Amino acid sequence: MALTPLTIITIAAAFCGVAALTAGCLSLLQTRRGSTAEARLDALVKSTLETTWDGAENIGEQMVLPAEDEQLPPWEQRLAQVLDLRLFIRQAGVGITPLQLVSLSALLAVLGGLLGAATQAAVFAAPLGACAAGAIPLLWLFWKRRQRLGKFESQMPDAMDLLARSLRAGHSLADGLRLIGEEMAEPIAAEFHRCYQQQALGVSVEDTLENLTFRVPNLDLRFFVNAVVLQRQTGGDTAEVLDKIARLIRQRFQIRSQVKALTGEGRLSGVVLLAMPIALGIFMYIRNPAYLMILFYDPLGQWMMLTAIVLQIIGAIVIKKIVDIKI
Repeated sequence: MALTPLTIITIAAAFCGVAALTAGCLSLLQTRRGSTAEARLDALVKSTLETTWDGAENIGEQMVLPAEDEQLPPWEQRLAQVLDLRLFIRQAGVGITPLQLVSLSALLAVLGGLLGAATQAAVFAAPLGACAAGAIPLLWLFWKRRQRLGKFESQMPDAMDLLARSLRAGHSLADGLRLIGEEMAEPIAAEFHRCYQQQALGVSVEDTLENLTFRVPNLDLRFFVNAVVLQRQTGGDTAEVLDKIARLIRQRFQIRSQVKALTGEGRLSGVVLLAMPIALGIFMYIRNPAYLMILFYDPLGQWMMLTAIVLQIIGAIVIKKIVDIKI
């Protein structure tokens, strides 16, 4: 039983979709879980600040918690309880609304389902094609968010050095935030410039920095905010503390590079294991198409495919747990 080239592409896309959805789910769970250090720092910062959010709506949209905005549509409020798309879009720094993102996902899901339904293995290809195509915008959003947060983290040491030199020159902390916003590149420039604008409108520096940790979930940033808040309350040489934070961040980068090199074999093994079924399926179809199609038409073959997909997901989770070392 011969298959058209469109069918081959659909089968390959189905396997790629499963792998992509697995990676996206793992990234989402990792983002929502957070680390123990982040939770402790967040609790310490909130305990030392007496943040008042009642008048925040008059300062600007950034001071409003997205999940608590009463002007959001009902469907977005319900969705925010599971995944706050508005916050993720802000963290990704892309010009798209949640409605546009959901609409694009729905459109691609319909197209992927129709493409899968046009194949001979429509029972499996249609839902897998819909899931794979519908997840593309969300995976793209996670990719952009990860890129932006990673670039922000790489800019943190230089920002700490710049702020420390500004304080030693006699400038205030607010002037140091303005200097970072003017002299450094995106995305850290936009975030610190927003902090400067908020404090210029009457919000305290502590509140603006606390709001910054909400917009940018970064462990090094929490260290910075915690140090600044404590130094402003107890006194001391803030510039020296910032120098130590910058040195600590650079050391963490160095250790992270070493860990990445040491775990390269495990990460490569995960990629090979996830890609092997796709490559093997294409090779078997080229050599003997009728032999491969038994998996789609025979009930035992269908159960074997479902079992293989579940085992692929479990294997990806286990491998990620092994190679994901927190620093």
